[in-house]
Amino acid sequence: MKYIPVIGMEIHVELKTKSKMFCACRNDLALGKEANTDICPVCTGQPGTLPVPNQEAIKFVQLAGLALNCHLNEKSKFDRKNYFYPDIPKGYQISQYDQPLCQNGVLEIAVDKTLTPALSRRARGNNKVIKKIGITRIHLEEDTGKSLHPKNTDYSLIDFNRSGVPLMELVTEPDLENGKQARLFCQKLQQIFRYLNISDANMEKGQMRCEVNISLHKKGADKLSGTKVEVKNINSFKFVEKAIDYEIKRQTEELEKGKKIIQETRGFDSVRNITFSQRSKESAHDYRYFPEPDIPPLAFSAEYLEALKLKLPEMPEIKKKRLVEEYNISPENAEVIVSDKYLAEYFENVVSEIKDKLKCREFEIEEAKCLKLSANYIVSELQKHLLKNNATVKDIKITPENYAELVAIIASGKINSSAAQTVLEEMYRTGGDPSQIIEEKGLLQMDDEDELDKIVEEVLARNAKSAADYQAGKKNALKFLIGQVMSATKGRANPQAALELLKKKIG
Repeated sequence: MKYIPVIGMEIHVELKTKSKMFCACRNDLALGKEANTDICPVCTGQPGTLPVPNQEAIKFVQLAGLALNCHLNEKSKFDRKNYFYPDIPKGYQISQYDQPLCQNGVLEIAVDKTLTPALSRRARGNNKVIKKIGITRIHLEEDTGKSLHPKNTDYSLIDFNRSGVPLMELVTEPDLENGKQARLFCQKLQQIFRYLNISDANMEKGQMRCEVNISLHKKGADKLSGTKVEVKNINSFKFVEKAIDYEIKRQTEELEKGKKIIQETRGFDSVRNITFSQRSKESAHDYRYFPEPDIPPLAFSAEYLEALKLKLPEMPEIKKKRLVEEYNISPENAEVIVSDKYLAEYFENVVSEIKDKLKCREFEIEEAKCLKLSANYIVSELQKHLLKNNATVKDIKITPENYAELVAIIASGKINSSAAQTVLEEMYRTGGDPSQIIEEKGLLQMDDEDELDKIVEEVLARNAKSAADYQAGKKNALKFLIGQVMSATKGRANPQAALELLKKKIG
């Protein structure tokens, strides 16, 4: 590769505190309220008003810092970032500059071996390696208002409901190398923020907004010798990847033509999948930062920071490792389960119910078998229904107790896999009890060997040609015959028992 990409990111996340950053206005944008209904003199920048920092927002940022292996500063302060846009009511934004709340962190992601030359250590599987992405800083600021541009008009409107919402900004080191790595990094961040319960980080709703800084340099040249271009306000993971890949291609073509890259801010057109120029890029000195005079510096004791560590919940990577070790499920299943905080909680509730049922001797089966089966069905069958209905685990009607009962019934061999899928589908639709559904639909597996033997005889009598085909070496004929047995028993036959009987009788 003649030109090597260097990519850093700035990620803004709206925190879900009860009130705004510097006033008592409600912070509930997700409710879709009428414009300018949650505003006050403070968040609209009226003269003479004074900001009061939101303690919960500060704690949320510090928790994010701990989860991302950052150093938490014992001293911090707010600064004024001066620039004018119509949706910034004060003409400046209260932010942080040289003394952020958190610094010097790192987040590890598993990336394709073929997509990175910067290998640190091998991950699970032959095609993945662990890449470390440095976190330069995490700081806290206030969000801006929102400009609205009605169609077929020559004016704009401003909704200040978002003005003053606590906004966490995370800045990375220039450690990313391509669009896919950036997408994986952002997805993992979203997962962490949701586990911390500090933000829903929904990109489509603007709760998490990504900006990328991209430059290219020749092989052998200084890493930061290229001209940095910023692409702002990207609102989906897919678009993060596409914007970066397009910008790498664009800059490469410009350099190969002998042209210079302009330091600028660009937007992303998600219809044409291209970036476009917006304005020349500002530098830090353009913002004329100075300490916010109306907010005293912040000081945090060592005791406070130690106590904060105890409030940190179990993070996804740690949870994944524990699920594999404690329940002996596959790493692949554990990866899917921990990808959603609520799915992980649901799985562990199911596990708890299974353990209770086995302890009370409601079922006489091996616990390990039940737990593996539970994970398999959640990852494959339950996820299938969620995806089909564009739903999340919070939407499902199946209680953990009923799900555990279904798993135990399957593990004990009372129904086969085909019947299990039928039962699960009905449970997903109605939230019903599995035992009742099995009884109503007559799905209990056939235990009477004599009855099964009789049905197999009848199937062979009706399908003598298929039996002869199998004897002649056509293996698919046996699958056909098994299908006929299952059809004749309405899915109640034990497939393995039917297979053995057919083989025995055909010879």
